[in-house]
Amino acid sequence: MWSTFFVTDEEGRTVGPAAAGTVGGAAPGGPAQGAGGLASLMSGRSTFGGNKRRRTTSAGHAMSEAQEGKIKLAFFVAIVGVVLTVLGVGTEFWVELAPPKSFYNNQTCLTAHYGLWKGCTKTLWVADIDPERESCGPAELPGESNCTYFKFFTTGENAVMFQKTTQKNLNVAAAMFALFSLFLMAMGAICITMSLSKEILFFLKPASACFILSGVLVLVSLMVFHQSVLAFLASDHTVPLHHELSWSVSCIGCAGAVLIVGGILFLLLALPYSPWQRCLPQKNSSS
Repeated sequence: MWSTFFVTDEEGRTVGPAAAGTVGGAAPGGPAQGAGGLASLMSGRSTFGGNKRRRTTSAGHAMSEAQEGKIKLAFFVAIVGVVLTVLGVGTEFWVELAPPKSFYNNQTCLTAHYGLWKGCTKTLWVADIDPERESCGPAELPGESNCTYFKFFTTGENAVMFQKTTQKNLNVAAAMFALFSLFLMAMGAICITMSLSKEILFFLKPASACFILSGVLVLVSLMVFHQSVLAFLASDHTVPLHHELSWSVSCIGCAGAVLIVGGILFLLLALPYSPWQRCLPQKNSSS
């Protein structure tokens, strides 16, 4: 008396019945029946496995090595923008203020520079200044420096330098734009990390939006800060001042441009087709 059982594949689906005798020996009917059961089992596995692989590829979850390399290259561009932003936001060389070097009729003169968070005054020797330079400075010369953090975010007091008063509303707005841009950069980096680890191209779209918006906010922060400097200079005209934007502003401007370029690269990589492959055939056909 023969008993039968059902053969199932890896997903628990029934492929077909098989005789108990096929496990230990030949079943009635010869080896052809056992070979047929094995063939049906293998065909069931290949069918389900093949469908699963096709669904994964068509859904866009698979990532080729070329795509991964392009994403890493675009991520490196975005990281350069992030580093430049952190360098610019964390330093206080956004603007340099300098009265005429002969204004105090002394052997020393006073210069100042500040950023988003703190301002510094520096006493320089007139003999160390270039004779062709009319104003005191630059701030990189050796001298006695005194730096203090602004009280915009604590007591709400304005800072006074050279009898001029800062506009705390504009300074706070510039700082908030910069901080929010850093938050968007962190969110974009998380999306790119998830895209590379999970091999899912969908995360490139929110990452692109985060980096483009962060670059725009960095540039907006720079514009607001420049307006705060102009308002600071117009608050009093007792002491004539020469002002110039310093190297921290250069870092911020370059960071905004690099972040926008990085976001555009992520957007191009997230497209289901290559723009170059669609443009080049048209040019060839027209020529």
